[in-house]
Amino acid sequence: MKILDRQGRLFGKISILDLGAALVILLVVIGIFFFPGTSGSVAQIGGVTTKPVEVDLIVRGLSVRDPEALVREFQEKGKTNVIIRNQPYGQVDVKSVQLLTRTLAVPQPDGSVKALPDPRQEESFSANLLMTLGGNARMTDDGPVLGNSKVKIGTPMELEGTTYSFNASVIDVRIK
Repeated sequence: MKILDRQGRLFGKISILDLGAALVILLVVIGIFFFPGTSGSVAQIGGVTTKPVEVDLIVRGLSVRDPEALVREFQEKGKTNVIIRNQPYGQVDVKSVQLLTRTLAVPQPDGSVKALPDPRQEESFSANLLMTLGGNARMTDDGPVLGNSKVKIGTPMELEGTTYSFNASVIDVRIK
């Protein structure tokens, strides 16, 4: 009896292709259970430290009926939920909130320009905010990471609470 016949069967019974497929599956199962590799993301490898960070955000043109009430809500609760690049991070501390006055550049008769408060009624429902948030971030070679997202100047963040959900842009990151 031949070991391999014309149709590619071992000893006339088992196809060599079926045997190869079964061997590959067996090796994969052995590899998964006996050699699982390292767990966690790449950002967690290498003794990553955690440090407190403060992040300054600017909010421009937020449509809100009572901006002062929103600022009071931030100050009373002291925390807000943050979503970075569609990845929920969790709660962070609200260190400060400042309502920025909307101004217009008004030319003066002598040729100079003054910044005066915007008198338009429709602009009374649009607010600009400067916010400072604080939290703990993992420090990597690329900078601070909140959740699984890097936080750098220009990173968009979404702030969410019981009565609000809006976007802001990072303008400063301070590592303590």
